Amino acid sequence: MNRKLKLWELNRVSEEEFKTQKKNPIIVILNDIRSLNNIGSFFRTSDAFNVEKIYLCGITATPPHREIQKTALGATETVSWEHKNSILELVNELKEQGVKIASIEQAEKTTFLQDIPNLEYEKIALVFGNEVDGVDQDVIDASDFIIEIPQFGTKHSLNVSVCAGVVLWEFAKRNI
Repeated sequence: MNRKLKLWELNRVSEEEFKTQKKNPIIVILNDIRSLNNIGSFFRTSDAFNVEKIYLCGITATPPHREIQKTALGATETVSWEHKNSILELVNELKEQGVKIASIEQAEKTTFLQDIPNLEYEKIALVFGNEVDGVDQDVIDASDFIIEIPQFGTKHSLNVSVCAGVVLWEFAKRNI
């Protein structure tokens, strides 16, 4: 028998320990995300993979908000975040600091997700786009990498928060 663990048996760090522990060199940038549930999911997933920070850009809503909290389950209190009106200004600021920018998008020239071990970076910012329009073209133009998740079905798209889980795991596991 393989008994399922109780929550108290998972040996999770406390909120205070989480805030001070060394983070994975990953920044998440949300480009005009409309769904409050998706925003909450980004917080929860970013907490799970110990990301450094989330930037909420443009029309992306900010905590506190009941609908964000519903899916974040308190992660808005643990994950560092900041709102920026202009995503392009943010991207340029991060690039000046030596952060590599990777837009998660389908484009003419992409790096498939399974090929990211070949990418060289010290710190990376992952840009996730609007549920309908994706990542802004000017952000794609400013990106160091365009990363695509290979898909084999008929829809050729994933919910943006599902996409985040897949991509963040690929980057976080490099730092285990």
